Amino acid sequence: MGTGGGRPRARPGPWLRRLRARLRDRAPASARTSFAVTFAAGAAAVTVLVGVLSYDAAARLVRVDEKSVFSGVVGDLRDQVREKPFGPADYTAADADHDGPRDDLTRPTRTDVQVLDADGRTVDPGRPRLPVGAAERKLAGAAQAGRYAEREATAGGDAYHLATVALGGGRGAVQVAQKSSASEELLAELQLRTALLAAAVLVVAGAAGWWLARRITGRLVRLTSVAESVAEHGRLDVPVPVAGRDEVGRLGRAFDDMLGRLARSAWDQQRLAQDAGHELRTPLTSLRTNISLLHRFDELPPAAREELLADLSGEARELTDLVNELVDLAAGRRDADPLSEVGLADVAQKAAAAARRRTGREITVRTEHPVVVEGRPAALHRALSNLLENAAKFDAGGAAPIEVVVTGDRMEVLDRGPGIADADLSRVFDRFYRAPAARGLPGSGLGLAIVREIAAAHGGHAFAAHRPGGGAVLGFTVGPGPPPPTGSDAADIQGG
Repeated sequence: MGTGGGRPRARPGPWLRRLRARLRDRAPASARTSFAVTFAAGAAAVTVLVGVLSYDAAARLVRVDEKSVFSGVVGDLRDQVREKPFGPADYTAADADHDGPRDDLTRPTRTDVQVLDADGRTVDPGRPRLPVGAAERKLAGAAQAGRYAEREATAGGDAYHLATVALGGGRGAVQVAQKSSASEELLAELQLRTALLAAAVLVVAGAAGWWLARRITGRLVRLTSVAESVAEHGRLDVPVPVAGRDEVGRLGRAFDDMLGRLARSAWDQQRLAQDAGHELRTPLTSLRTNISLLHRFDELPPAAREELLADLSGEARELTDLVNELVDLAAGRRDADPLSEVGLADVAQKAAAAARRRTGREITVRTEHPVVVEGRPAALHRALSNLLENAAKFDAGGAAPIEVVVTGDRMEVLDRGPGIADADLSRVFDRFYRAPAARGLPGSGLGLAIVREIAAAHGGHAFAAHRPGGGAVLGFTVGPGPPPPTGSDAADIQGG
């Protein structure tokens, strides 16, 4: 027994479960079909609403107009019999001149007239013959002229609005009738035509909606095909339809730009893996060679032993630096540093102090209108430190101080080393690129590449130039300021 106090819910029957499963498994309608159906349904709803309102207004006007005309005819007849003592003979259809009182009744409208004598018998039947009841016979013998009665009647299979007016003095009565079924037939014809028009509008609206939906969704279908092809085959070089300036065109251009960025990212990853493999071979080969010598370590003289250990230590340190820089580039760890207000002058002072301790070189800092930017302090410090280490490495025997100059949002390092060849100015910030003069020096070829990446992440540029009087100028900007000078004496390196 249950403890909830209520009856358990009945499980749905097999047919209901099958219906639910069929609805659940049914393929969703396409956007084109949905748009066409919605367009057609909207047009049909508007057409039906307008048709119903128009038919109702027309029916009201027709019925009110007929009633007004018939009421006018009855009123004229009552005025006639009150003014003159007309008899049944005055309303017969035998008037050759057509100027009698009967003609005054039939001339404005198609009114059927029938004349009764004092006993209520039909003297001049209408066409068709109108029905005569007790009320009409009573009015035929009435003494007061103008008395009348109205009712709905049927004659010849048609519906009529019938009015009987007493001539007075017991002389008889005149019946006038207006066919109401004619107006109803007219309204029925109007209703049929309205329905046919609504059906035609529905068909035309459906066709127009389908055509319009095909034009609108055609590009979406092509974009969907491209996306499905990319998802299935993994190719990023497929052409993307980008026609039009509407939302679909904007979507196509954004999708094309996204594929381009993904393709560049994939290419960068592939190039990074290839270059990393190439650069790792050299220290690993040297390590294997030196490790093989360790088997004969006891046979080596003391000087060779010291040299071997120094080589192993240096190669391990160089390999560690290379791996750390590779991980930094591949994982983008600098992006984990939170954004904050950074004074470029403070960054320059701290980086110069750290470089003095590591290299023992004299490093001066000069600032001219330094700015405070929103950036990542650790990343900016790393970029400037890389430039200082690069300057110290290439100007190892120099006596002149290394200079750091901060001008606005521009940071640059000036040395008095051998300088950079013109052919190398535009490539010094490439990953793993090392100029011929630097291939005998320690380093991974990634330090300046990291500088470019950090500058690009802050919306700036990395640049290299010749220093007047000898040496090199390497630096970067922070923010979307004006790019540094370019030409034969400088190279502006865009990150990305």
